[in-house]
Amino acid sequence: MQLHLNPPLEPANAPRHAAAIVAAAADISGAELDYSPESIDLVEDIVDGFRAEGVTGEDMAESLVAFGCYVGEILTRHIGGAWRHAPAARPVGVPIVVELPDARECHPIDWVFGRLEFGADVSIRDLYAAAGADSAFPDEPTCE
Repeated sequence: MQLHLNPPLEPANAPRHAAAIVAAAADISGAELDYSPESIDLVEDIVDGFRAEGVTGEDMAESLVAFGCYVGEILTRHIGGAWRHAPAARPVGVPIVVELPDARECHPIDWVFGRLEFGADVSIRDLYAAAGADSAFPDEPTCE
């Protein structure tokens, strides 16, 4: 997947990408993304709409990355943690992750791509809930 993001997809820039998609969603559809955990339902609805239109991850890569940054910002604001570079050993995927306070890694950008690819079989809401639990994550979707 080739991304043309400005600024580049780096941990320090994730909040900017999230803010950009909040503004775009408001302008395009009047959607109010307020960084609350409840707004994850709206993100799922938007991504489901893309899926219904037959859009691919490649077609909407920049927007999907921005929605993933938005979900990651919900994680950092409500559960804690911080954006980090993905481990070099990770063979596929995006270059940033959210590291939770207990050192678990979350891949919110991959979650959004997974929702587009697999539909309701990938619940971003459930993945978020698992992030807040003191247990291992369920199997995460592979988004290549």
